Amino acid sequence: MAHDVAALAVELTDMAATDHQSAGRANSDDPAEQLAWRRLTAQHGDRLGEIMDEYGWPTEELVGEEAARAAWLIAQHADRQIEIQRRALKLMQQAVSAGSASPRELAFLRDRTLVNEGRKQIYGTQIADVKDGAPVPWPCEEPERVDELRAEVGIEPFDEYIAKFAMA
Repeated sequence: MAHDVAALAVELTDMAATDHQSAGRANSDDPAEQLAWRRLTAQHGDRLGEIMDEYGWPTEELVGEEAARAAWLIAQHADRQIEIQRRALKLMQQAVSAGSASPRELAFLRDRTLVNEGRKQIYGTQIADVKDGAPVPWPCEEPERVDELRAEVGIEPFDEYIAKFAMA
């Protein structure tokens, strides 16, 4: 079992590294690059589904900090596999309740899943577009409480967060 878990940790971190190297393709002007990104994230989403079947949520205790973060990234980018995102969200919620996963990462995944379901986000983590150099977030359920809700899960204030996108 220990060898399996070690191999799983390596597999997750390798998947995240590949994801990171390919992320620029997501918004490429080249349809072939966009398709390559979609295929990659779909393969990773499928594999994460298998991992969740076998191990539940890959927590830091199970696979280490880097691989646990990698699992979250894979779930975050499984945008065309809403069922994978919903399962990851449910398992990750249980892990956060048990103190085994990051409330901050859970907040990002919750927002991403809500946006993919066509609903309003809670924490204001998902940016819809950048217009004239200014980030345009997806609508939030309670925009007046966003900074309070973000603070509860360890996310910087909204204005600081979107400033990163404006510079990009």
